Amino acid sequence: MRLHYRPEMYHGGRLDLVFRQCFTRALLLSLLVLTAGCSWFGGDDDELVADSGEQQLYREAQRHLKNENFSLAVRSLQMLESRYPFGRYAEQAQLELIYAHYGAYEFAAATESADRFIRLHPRHPNVDYAFYMKGLAAYDIEPGFFSRFIPSDDTKRDVSHIQIAFGEFAQLLARYPDSAYAPDARQRMVHMRNMLARHEIHVANYYFRRGAYMAALNRGKYVVEHMQQTPSVADGLAIMAQAYLLLDLNDLAEDSIDVLCENYPDHPNLASGCSFDSVYTIDGLQRSWINRASLGLFDPPEPPQFNYRPKS
Repeated sequence: MRLHYRPEMYHGGRLDLVFRQCFTRALLLSLLVLTAGCSWFGGDDDELVADSGEQQLYREAQRHLKNENFSLAVRSLQMLESRYPFGRYAEQAQLELIYAHYGAYEFAAATESADRFIRLHPRHPNVDYAFYMKGLAAYDIEPGFFSRFIPSDDTKRDVSHIQIAFGEFAQLLARYPDSAYAPDARQRMVHMRNMLARHEIHVANYYFRRGAYMAALNRGKYVVEHMQQTPSVADGLAIMAQAYLLLDLNDLAEDSIDVLCENYPDHPNLASGCSFDSVYTIDGLQRSWINRASLGLFDPPEPPQFNYRPKS
């Protein structure tokens, strides 16, 4: 093939063409560098693109949830719902916002989001999840930050949040007994019921220390009558026996001791022959020889305390 010679290729025409090609390449290179700079300094996960579409926002929220960046997930889901309130991901974003708040330890916000979803979508096929998350949020709302890392007995503190959580799970089971979350809710309710019963025992022990024997008796009776099948029933019976002794109601004390012996023979307050072992017995206050010799000045009897743990 023969090439035709054109003078402009080596004079002004050629130079203009070369200049335009170089300028175009330089401009493209500058744009690429600027785009890369934005990704370096803008933070891929820390900032949301202002003009993100619905699907992109939803994918970004999913990425944050997967990476357990719950605070960023909350921002993404809230932005998605505000920009596209009637979009294809709106209802799902409302559900996942409950979980995002919960994961961020924002339990009050999780409860509020769950209530809002239930109010807006009472017939949604996944509304049972909102009820379930309300129970989880109520249970975790009270403990402080350090209690998550330092073991402590929650039954010695205020248990009102446990009562609320128990009620939320009970509502879930009443409305949706076949829910996928029902088995876990039942197990949690058993655990919480045991905690509430143990709390009653701690309160009864407190009343014993204060000398309020009738109040301690009422706590023990409540556990025995209303919290059957909890491990604390044994202590409830022992508390009843002890309180009756202190109130000089020996016949009722013996009845409680007989029931305790028949059902919980290994209780630490039962001695051989199923006699009640306590500083306060049917025969009266059991004082040490030091206390008797010092006329009550030394080694005073300690108030009765009950903390039975059945063998597993």
